[in-house]
Amino acid sequence: MLWTILRAVLPGPRAWTPADDRSLRLSVISLDVQFLLGLLLYFVLSPFTREAMSDMGAAMRSPGLRFFAVEHVAGMLIAITLAHVGAVRIRKAAPERRHRLAAIFFILALLAVLASIPWPGLPAGRPLFRL
Repeated sequence: MLWTILRAVLPGPRAWTPADDRSLRLSVISLDVQFLLGLLLYFVLSPFTREAMSDMGAAMRSPGLRFFAVEHVAGMLIAITLAHVGAVRIRKAAPERRHRLAAIFFILALLAVLASIPWPGLPAGRPLFRL
């Protein structure tokens, strides 16, 4: 996704190339794979969501459980939706507008992803590295 954003915001007028198409396609595919892995974790492997689903009312009162049961999932769904809608709009747009649309949609998707990460220091925060 970062590569797609970098290609989109490079200065100067540029034509949309097959490399841009590849970058766009690979960005969306990588988000889709992450989404599928996240669904596997969410519904099958995660003790957080298992606990939250057993008593959703109590989970909503707990910032850590609420983050993983609702906020993280919602933010990532927003990011996936922005990437897919952006990819469709980019493909249908006039060639001179494609880079601008790619920058807008993929920066918004990246912001949604970054807002949905359990950063250290947040109530549901996790360490960046475990040693």
